[in-house]
Amino acid sequence: MSDQTRFTLNETDLPKFWYNINADSPVPPTPVLHPGTLEPVTPDFLSVLFPMDLILQEISTERYIEIPEEVREIYKLYRPTPLLRARRLEKMLGTPAHIYYKNEGVSPAGSHKPNTAIPQAFYNKKAGTKALTTETGAGQWGSALSLACSFFGLDLEVYMVKVSYQQKPYRRIFMESFGAQVFASPTDRTNYGRSVLAENPNSPGSLGIAISEAVEVAATSNGAKKYSLGSVLNHVLMHQTVIGEEALKQMDLAGEYPDVVIGCVGGGSNFAGIAYPFLRENLKNGKRARLLAVEPTATPSLTKGVYTFDYGDTAKMAPIVKMHTLGHDFIPPSIHAGGLRYHGMAPSICALYDAGHIEAVAVKQIATFEAAIQFARAEGIIPAPESAHAIRAAIDEALDAKAKDEKRVILFNLSGNGNFDMTAYESYMSGKLEDYEYPAEAVKEAMKKLPKVEMPA
Repeated sequence: MSDQTRFTLNETDLPKFWYNINADSPVPPTPVLHPGTLEPVTPDFLSVLFPMDLILQEISTERYIEIPEEVREIYKLYRPTPLLRARRLEKMLGTPAHIYYKNEGVSPAGSHKPNTAIPQAFYNKKAGTKALTTETGAGQWGSALSLACSFFGLDLEVYMVKVSYQQKPYRRIFMESFGAQVFASPTDRTNYGRSVLAENPNSPGSLGIAISEAVEVAATSNGAKKYSLGSVLNHVLMHQTVIGEEALKQMDLAGEYPDVVIGCVGGGSNFAGIAYPFLRENLKNGKRARLLAVEPTATPSLTKGVYTFDYGDTAKMAPIVKMHTLGHDFIPPSIHAGGLRYHGMAPSICALYDAGHIEAVAVKQIATFEAAIQFARAEGIIPAPESAHAIRAAIDEALDAKAKDEKRVILFNLSGNGNFDMTAYESYMSGKLEDYEYPAEAVKEAMKKLPKVEMPA
């Protein structure tokens, strides 16, 4: 076992259940509020956007939710995903630390996103939905949902953040290959998109704007279309826990247990996917793994955002949730980690971070790409820019272990490959990338536009 690199599971080891953090979280969930009335949302309001099965998963407190066999059969195209020990990276760094990574980039869409896209398409098909709308930043979520909709015979409209649409044309082609329609957001197809363009015809777009457009299309379709979200919501994070459940078994095969579990965060799905099963072990079985969420300094919602109630989108159409936020009208800089440019964060992650069960760190763009190249030259995989944030933190942990001459077991989620991200790497290698730290003054100014929510003491 001492020289083993790959730790693989059989199809029979594919998880049969998703893990629901709501069952064990020491932090009670905060209410989700209607954007118009500021009252708790009702299933009727949510049913305009989501099928009832997903609404019930969203509010469930059951510890385990059974994965439908139809979903598990499609999971078998790429799951269980491999766990690898990064021995060559360890040697390059000269560290006593043991570094492991869960490779979610082996999925057909190249990332962890199909883990929730497949069940969301399944439950919509089961409910009689004919078409879905969604947004995408980097294009990984749109790619995954186009794949899933193709499997279940659903039409799909994707509102892709304009700067990513321009940076990543092959993502658009991938989505169109599976039958999706892809539009650069903000568009002239929606009332909200037209209002943004009227104010700024050259708007680069944002995830908040793209969400608003996708939600508007679904909400005004008279039930013909439903909306699908790739992160933030409880049911999305729950679907991703197949990652951590597999990783627990694979760390057993390796004969080790992580001291720290690391994932990048934008909305929170891949981090929660690997971290929540390990958090369960901390809470229920006395384990002590640190859980480290890594975000860009350009969109530092956890490390600089305010923990408060805010709208989930720019147009104030999506529900209001309590989260660490930079402000719902946040327009991010055009960094190349498009999947991490959201103004907020999953409410469950925010609550756990606020209570001290999760750590967070923000890293700079150039240092992140330096880590990505270092990892690629050692391990042979070019990572997605989003995933490179986790690599940066993993390398920093390994170098800290080296400086202290201590053994440390590090596990990170390689949430996607960078095969469609060559423009970003070209910009890095030609010296065109810049570091950007989102100013605290901008966050303070954005807080003036928050919804006026009064909660009982």
